[in-house]
Amino acid sequence: MKKYIAVRTKFWIGHAIAALWTTFSIIVSLPWVFELGIIVSLPIAVFIIAGISYLPGYVNAFMVVSLLLDRQPSFKVSDPDIPITIIIACHNEEKNIGTTLKYIKQQDYRGIINTIVVDNNSSDETGKIAMEAAEELSLPVQILREPKPGKNHALNKALKYVDTEYVITLDADTLLHKSAVRYLVSRKESAPQGVCAVAGAVLVRNSRKNFIARIQEWDYFLGIASIKRLQGLYQGTLVAQGAFSLYETRVIKDLKGWPDAIGEDIVLTWNFLKNNSLVYFEPLAVAFTEVPVTMKHLTRQRSRWARGMIEALKLIKPWKQPMMYVRYMTGINLIMPYLDFVYTFCWIPGLVLAFFGKFWIVGPYTLFVLPLCILQNYILYNYQKSVFRRLDLRIRKNKLGFIFYVLFYQMLMSPMSILGYIQELLNLSRVWK
Repeated sequence: MKKYIAVRTKFWIGHAIAALWTTFSIIVSLPWVFELGIIVSLPIAVFIIAGISYLPGYVNAFMVVSLLLDRQPSFKVSDPDIPITIIIACHNEEKNIGTTLKYIKQQDYRGIINTIVVDNNSSDETGKIAMEAAEELSLPVQILREPKPGKNHALNKALKYVDTEYVITLDADTLLHKSAVRYLVSRKESAPQGVCAVAGAVLVRNSRKNFIARIQEWDYFLGIASIKRLQGLYQGTLVAQGAFSLYETRVIKDLKGWPDAIGEDIVLTWNFLKNNSLVYFEPLAVAFTEVPVTMKHLTRQRSRWARGMIEALKLIKPWKQPMMYVRYMTGINLIMPYLDFVYTFCWIPGLVLAFFGKFWIVGPYTLFVLPLCILQNYILYNYQKSVFRRLDLRIRKNKLGFIFYVLFYQMLMSPMSILGYIQELLNLSRVWK
């Protein structure tokens, strides 16, 4: 039996080791700082190198140590039967909604599952296809229409019809593993008082579509999953994502439903946390979603996520969060625009310069970031492999996608995030999909 380590102890152990790693990085990199300082001045050199190395290194070291210490508690309730409601907000989803309902029908959950499909101003046959699929599957589905565009309007329309204790939101292009609902409800029923939401694990469904989807497969499988596990460990998962999460119906209704925001799930979750409610993450509750397969749609999605983060920061300041762990987790988001700025406008140009023999920004010292990155992905890969084994799933072979993900993925993500920050700064119009 492995010794239990208190969450607070894990938190401070993680920070202590991260501080040691960062101190070592600073000492080793001093020649780099002074060399770059001769070219751009010492303060600017520190500004650049802190964004490239010190701060990412600290956060990643903290994450690695925390994940090594993480022990997911076992379920106290493993086969619940409490009635639940699933809301699916749809906009032009006639191609997907039938399959999504089919996977709901195949759930091994013992309780009653009520399903509400909201046709949000679709111009196709989404509502009709959903009704036909429900009849064919003998699945109790309520079809609603919300003419006002916006996912929050669709979700709030459905919320009025929810009379179960728990409500699950599910995207129309997201397919549930056969035990997804059971594991999600089991985690909520096993959680202590004060937990009002549980985020499921969302992975990539269409990774064989093209190379853009293959890269994202590793982002969802390792990157997003690691962040969710870290946040869940410290009882403050920052996004109970609308794609697949469970909420206490009462708590959402007390907050007057989903907010009018481009990141409605982010703002909703931060409001939970602000009110001293906890948000958990359940890695066994797996759903598979369709990811963008063109650079245009990927850019639109990731810039929208960046805007959602800024919206949440504007509405709910990290230092006003009542829980220490949540203050830290939301506080990390404050430095994300800075890190994305440095990566976009310093690291990427520095990489180009390195090809011409100018190692002012990207050079031998930046290689110190790789061991920590590889260790983090190795830890996550082995954990995810154990999760897949329990779910009787297998990991697809995708070596080239993994190499590109580790070495180059951030070169796409940071500029896309910068675009989102600019869009929010200029208050440009929102686009749901």
